[in-house]
Amino acid sequence: MKKSILFCLVLSISVLTAACGGKSAEPPAAKWDGVINISLYQDPPKLDPLVSGAFVERHVFQSIFDKLADLNEKGEIIPMLAEKWNVSPDGQKYTFYLRKNVKFHDGTDFNAEAVKFNLERYRNDSTSLRKNELSQINAITAADSHTVEITLKSPFAPFLSILTDRSGMMASPAAVKKLGADFMNAPVGTGPFVYKERVRGATITLEKNKNYWLAGSPKAEKIIYKIIPDANVALVNLKSGQVDLSNRFPFNEAANYANDPKIALINLPSPGFGGIALNTVRKPFDNVLVRQAVEALIDREAIVKVVLSGIGTPGRSAFSPGNLAYNSEIDKPSKPDPAKAKRLLEEAGLAGGFSFTLTTDINPVAQQIIQVLQNMLKPAGINAVLEKVDFGTVLDKAAKGNFDVIYITWSGRADPDQNSYDRFIANGSFNYMKYNNSEMNGLLNEARRETDESKRKALYDKVTLLAIEQSPYIFLYHENNLFGAVKELKGFMAVPDGMIRTVRLSK
Repeated sequence: MKKSILFCLVLSISVLTAACGGKSAEPPAAKWDGVINISLYQDPPKLDPLVSGAFVERHVFQSIFDKLADLNEKGEIIPMLAEKWNVSPDGQKYTFYLRKNVKFHDGTDFNAEAVKFNLERYRNDSTSLRKNELSQINAITAADSHTVEITLKSPFAPFLSILTDRSGMMASPAAVKKLGADFMNAPVGTGPFVYKERVRGATITLEKNKNYWLAGSPKAEKIIYKIIPDANVALVNLKSGQVDLSNRFPFNEAANYANDPKIALINLPSPGFGGIALNTVRKPFDNVLVRQAVEALIDREAIVKVVLSGIGTPGRSAFSPGNLAYNSEIDKPSKPDPAKAKRLLEEAGLAGGFSFTLTTDINPVAQQIIQVLQNMLKPAGINAVLEKVDFGTVLDKAAKGNFDVIYITWSGRADPDQNSYDRFIANGSFNYMKYNNSEMNGLLNEARRETDESKRKALYDKVTLLAIEQSPYIFLYHENNLFGAVKELKGFMAVPDGMIRTVRLSK
């Protein structure tokens, strides 16, 4: 049911070796204090998988929460809190056999009842962003203390893949019941590190889980996430030793550090995408002709070349190279066509053009992209007024539909359903565009039930073509995840989901 997704690691982390003996030998390095400092380009808004909608939150989650299953460096689904599982011949019943002797950070037991509690919470809580991911579940049964049986309404191809991310993350039921909505500010999982404290906009500090179930792990005593929005500032901190690993490296500096003696680059193709969401219930973007006009003006190759310094791929779909649903012919960027855009606007009754607000967060790359888009729209008389707000406000505006057009990215998942369903299904958790199309709804539901890979791919080709035609969300590119790290750092795992896993990190 799951196709392995292979991505290549352009340059892996290396370890500085001690100099040979002799008079010219360098003095021994200072003893490592057990702390790993990691820079993040955004401040994670909500540290609870239930309500998480941000890529950056998932980085921190890898340290705090274990999942039922995980991905390895080949993109294959592997056991984690579930040691193994069986799937019935009809594809509708999954039996998970759980790891024993696992404790949550608060000392309570991880068991089948905890799994049932978490999955029911994700399915039923009114604030949950995981509802659509788990909507195919019909029943959850704790067969015994360490066996969970999940029955689906129908075969559901993405199910195991979904459990490798937020829907599979296990939180302490006792902590959730005690803290309620405030759990996002004091998360408790079974992961390799325990939440200690945070200073909003500055740091998140985690300490070693000394009772972690994986023998000999974690390696570090403490993880400190430092919020540094500007990748150039993060680079300065890497060079000075204030940061050991950065989840964003300035694209325009990559060539200068390809063979640097102290800094290593990890260039990992991402399963995600960047683009703009158009509010389809707000004029003039309620008119498909207007959305098509905007789409016709965009030069995707220029965005990748100018803003991303070539570290990425121009694209028109939710599926990046390597994904089951990727189609190189459909994803191929079109050339900008101002004449076509003007014809479409004239047909829509906007021959003179119009103005709208284009919103993004304070991240420098995002700001550059909306500035480039602003210039691309001018030949058809479209005036984009730029609005820059903090990342939390971006997500709030998107969720409430309080925007005209908003630049917002998606980090991507292994299964194509996870890149498209919640984006385009009516009332989807990430359907910020308020897009509702019966044909799209039907295709998406059929594709998630289909287990034959060739038939699924054909359905996603139709999804992609319809998304381009309707343009509620205009895809711009598939970005690479470009990390920077000091070469003393060991244990970095280049997993295709682009997440920083801290369990093996050391220096």
